[in-house]
Amino acid sequence: MAETSLDRRVNATLAKLTGGVSPAGLAVAWTDWATHVALSPERQKEIGLAAFGGAVAASLEDEKADKRFSHPLWSLPPYAAFKTGFLAAQNWWQTALAPMSGFDAKHQRALDFYARQALDMWCPTNFPITNPVVVAKAIETRGASLQQGLKNWLDDLGSTLTGHPRSVPGYDVGETLAVTPGDVVYRNRLVEVIRYHPTQEKRKGPPIFIVPAWIMKYYVLDLSPHNSMVWYLVDQGFDVFMLSWKNPGKEETDLDLQDYLDIGIREPLNWLREEHGIEAVHGVGYCLGGTLLSIAASAYAREEASSPFATLTLLASQTDFTEPGELGTFMTEAQVGFLEDLMEEQGYLEAGQMAAAFQMLRPADLIWSRVIRHYLLGERTEPNDLMVWNADATRMPAKMHTTYLRKLFLENALARRTFKADGRRISLTDIRAPIYCLATESDHVSPWRSVFKLLALTDTDVRFVLTKGGHNGGVLSEPGHKGRHFRVFEKVEGTRFVGPDAWLDTAVTEDGSWWLDWVAWLVDRSDQDVVETEWSALYQAPGTYVFD
Repeated sequence: MAETSLDRRVNATLAKLTGGVSPAGLAVAWTDWATHVALSPERQKEIGLAAFGGAVAASLEDEKADKRFSHPLWSLPPYAAFKTGFLAAQNWWQTALAPMSGFDAKHQRALDFYARQALDMWCPTNFPITNPVVVAKAIETRGASLQQGLKNWLDDLGSTLTGHPRSVPGYDVGETLAVTPGDVVYRNRLVEVIRYHPTQEKRKGPPIFIVPAWIMKYYVLDLSPHNSMVWYLVDQGFDVFMLSWKNPGKEETDLDLQDYLDIGIREPLNWLREEHGIEAVHGVGYCLGGTLLSIAASAYAREEASSPFATLTLLASQTDFTEPGELGTFMTEAQVGFLEDLMEEQGYLEAGQMAAAFQMLRPADLIWSRVIRHYLLGERTEPNDLMVWNADATRMPAKMHTTYLRKLFLENALARRTFKADGRRISLTDIRAPIYCLATESDHVSPWRSVFKLLALTDTDVRFVLTKGGHNGGVLSEPGHKGRHFRVFEKVEGTRFVGPDAWLDTAVTEDGSWWLDWVAWLVDRSDQDVVETEWSALYQAPGTYVFD
């Protein structure tokens, strides 16, 4: 026991230094690659040819596509040489780490991922001396840009060390963000339930019950009035309820995914039924909230003759994790065990540790472009509501997150029908409620082809919608948002399954917001009378948990 405790402490300390990346897992992948290269003369020849000219030739093609080198100054010496050398190195690594017969595919993806991380870090755009745009601005401003960049860096360092995000004037929760009028009408140790004030005298029933992801604060769906999904739904005549998750600390370390199901979803739904006579809701889940909602719906369908869900809407939510995108690169036994030691020591996964993992999925856009702009050019990205929300991260309880990583990512238990709720296996095929399934084209968290797999896992009617945008921006696609479009696949009983790419080749693109399509779908399934009842307010929205 003492040895296990010592091992855990060592691993937890190491995890803090490596950003949660397991050295053991990385070593296994490198050993697998090196062994196969040593036994492959053909790959050795390819690597050698790439080193002696092939990579340079290929880099000329990459030069046209890499937006980091789009400024005309990159064509001048010596910067052109810096650029060409970097692109040649990038192509050499792509050749070296390409798939090989017998080389574990997961190891290949992991090494490719980490190689890109290292290459992106050493890109000449990231250093003031090798970036001609930075040099030109420093000369133009007589060094003022670098001085301002240093000030920006010190400000951000102070925010990191104190744990308090840098204040952004004009973006305050409850004042300019999350301002749709409502009240907290129910509260337990894990969630607050917000009921929003109706704006229509005649309203559509059943009400909408939204389960957001617990990895971030709920108000991504209630940002500013112009792009608030909640505000829009209320104005369409729906009664809307939203869960606001508590930001867990050490006292919540033993909460499991079963607790999130029981305390987060079942207790509020039971309260709505018993205290206010609401027998059915339109269940809406976003990201991890959608995964949890699908688990709840499966468990209800197994246990109860009548499920509380009239419909289900899953927004950018995965139920099959065989193709989870680059997040799957991290999910090996060694990696999960490493994170478990870290969480056991802390009691939870820190918000910053999870945020760093997501930033690593797109380092050029989410890390290094900001370093260049904020610290080398001395500029600040104009803030917006989504950026402020994105910085307002939450922690993850150790036990719950372990179950999530092991059962869903490693074992893919939900899709394989081995996931247990209430101690018994559940199956998505038991769900009878019609489902509206949304995916976004450029989602790096829930890749749309992974989300599409829901169609093969369920026996109920599913309307699959693929919209333009990313994991957050695609969901926040309010009517009037310029440049938006979406595609629809309707799966009804008797529909023959087709793969995502085969469908995409023939799908018709519709211009505009998917919100309009979704509301029309909800209205067609809203034939109940609204239950009129008295509500007692515990707090005004946005409540208290959102400020934890």
